[in-house]
Amino acid sequence: MPAPAPTRSRDVRAAVDRPTVSFELFPPRNPDAAPKLWATIQALGEARPDFVSVTYGASGKTRDTTRGLVRRLLRETSLNPIAHLTCVGTSRAEVTAVVEEFLDEGVRSFLALRGDPPADQPDWRPHPEGLETASELVALLREIEERRCRGSLAQKVRATVRPLSIAVAAFPRGNAGTGSTRAQDVAALLAKQEAGADFAITQVFFDAGSYLELVAEAREAGVTIPIIPGIIPTTDPARLLRVEALTGVTVPRPLLDRLGSVDDDAERHRVGIRASVDLVNAVLDGGAPGVHVYTFNTHHAALDLLEGAHLGGGAPTAPDRAPGPQAGSPSPVPAPTN
Repeated sequence: MPAPAPTRSRDVRAAVDRPTVSFELFPPRNPDAAPKLWATIQALGEARPDFVSVTYGASGKTRDTTRGLVRRLLRETSLNPIAHLTCVGTSRAEVTAVVEEFLDEGVRSFLALRGDPPADQPDWRPHPEGLETASELVALLREIEERRCRGSLAQKVRATVRPLSIAVAAFPRGNAGTGSTRAQDVAALLAKQEAGADFAITQVFFDAGSYLELVAEAREAGVTIPIIPGIIPTTDPARLLRVEALTGVTVPRPLLDRLGSVDDDAERHRVGIRASVDLVNAVLDGGAPGVHVYTFNTHHAALDLLEGAHLGGGAPTAPDRAPGPQAGSPSPVPAPTN
């Protein structure tokens, strides 16, 4: 009789077996938001995340603020930032220049995305001298790194000590933005792996089966890189509906009904966190290497989610700790998008 499969303990984990924990941030849209974002970063840092990703707007519209935030993370914290890159609206030479800037700042990790087109150009149009796919962007990153190492022994030493790490996107139900099926996305994921990607982060999803089926199909196709599930804390129904509109990923109506039936913000927060914890536990029990939390630049729900799943976390109890939607909080679509 075969031995029973090991089960994941939700209460006690050896440090070496701790699932990875990571967060997504986006640059502040105006300088007034910077102090609040930095307070969020400091709170998230208490969870000792393995990395934090920093988004990069369509057509590079947040290039300077992204670089500034990444630079500050490198200089003032012990966090490991992953800089997003896209192919949208830029030539190969321009992308190369951006990559060189990041590398010169000390960035050693990137999330390579095709990227969504700007709102005023809904159809994807590659730059005449640009890149068309995320796999091409991955290959370019590897090419730039190889060239830098060939040209400088110092760079080669740095690359040996801190190897370049490249993440890519994966889509549990296919990419609504491109109209691709999951099978097509698995083929694209394999191409990204072959170009030099090290791991993948998924787009948002709301049922564990979507993630587990994606991983199973990817493994069958020859994808071997880790695939980290991207999770949104499901505490704000309005935000969830906005994410649905932007990504095409349907939010389960029973979840929206449960959240909508609660009048008290604190209780709605608890209901949403319970649902998110159940999702995190299900994917971790299914073999996920960790979780990537889309924070929307707030720490309360993200840390409560981690605490509920016994992954660390636990938000502070400051006066502004009150759960529920926050007035004026931005709700961009969480990356990865392509």
